[in-house]
Amino acid sequence: MEDAAAPETDAGEETLDEGEPAKRRFARAVEALIFASDEPVAPGRLAEVFAEVAGQGAPREARVAAVVEQINQAYEEAGRPFRIEQWGEGYQMATRSDWAPFVKTLLAGPRRQSLSRSLSETLAVVAYRQPVTRPEVDFIRGVSADYALRKLMELELIDVQGRSDSLGRPLLYGTTEHFLEEFGLAALDDLPTLREVEELLDDPNFNEERAKLLQLRREEESGAPGEEESEDAESPLGKDENKGAERVADEPAGDAGEQAKPSPSNP
Repeated sequence: MEDAAAPETDAGEETLDEGEPAKRRFARAVEALIFASDEPVAPGRLAEVFAEVAGQGAPREARVAAVVEQINQAYEEAGRPFRIEQWGEGYQMATRSDWAPFVKTLLAGPRRQSLSRSLSETLAVVAYRQPVTRPEVDFIRGVSADYALRKLMELELIDVQGRSDSLGRPLLYGTTEHFLEEFGLAALDDLPTLREVEELLDDPNFNEERAKLLQLRREEESGAPGEEESEDAESPLGKDENKGAERVADEPAGDAGEQAKPSPSNP
């Protein structure tokens, strides 16, 4: 009589216990997924991806946590400048505090960088609803804003501006002077109204121009395009105006500070 099949989660663990090669493969997969992600990855998601690719049962989340601990131990023993940190309910690669000044200097350079979608959305909520608490941002976005708020503070686009009088007295967040400088605003009153933003997004001419600018940005990041492609993608705006338009194209959801690989800074 054949034994009953083990549950999916157990099957994943049994496979990992078959030998060192299988364990190493799982650890390397977890490390690669965390390294490749711009945002914290939940342990359950890491297990799901591994199971899907490996064609076997998903390991338990406790196994993922144990592997992350082993990876960090290996980093520590090797003297690596980064480790895996837990942000909210997910894992994220982060630079050790000793090396944060180097990463800050790099990110503060003249090269303009882009915000991820989550950072852009969070920044927009703070800008239009400030002063606002983290639970309020979580409610509006529908997901935890813990990592996004920390990253935006690291980029000096927002800061803590007091505490709310509500239950638990949560911190209140608002935009900074640096935010105004980055987005070319003299004051918060210069922010477009939500109605103006909606009208702009509904304008077909704006969407067409935005698509061209995004294409130009992609070509600049991937290398100089051929002559034919360059002519097709050329914007009617001048070079100087293009720079400003590129900023507007993604704002208030435009991105200003993606993390440096192999790891983001964690001062």
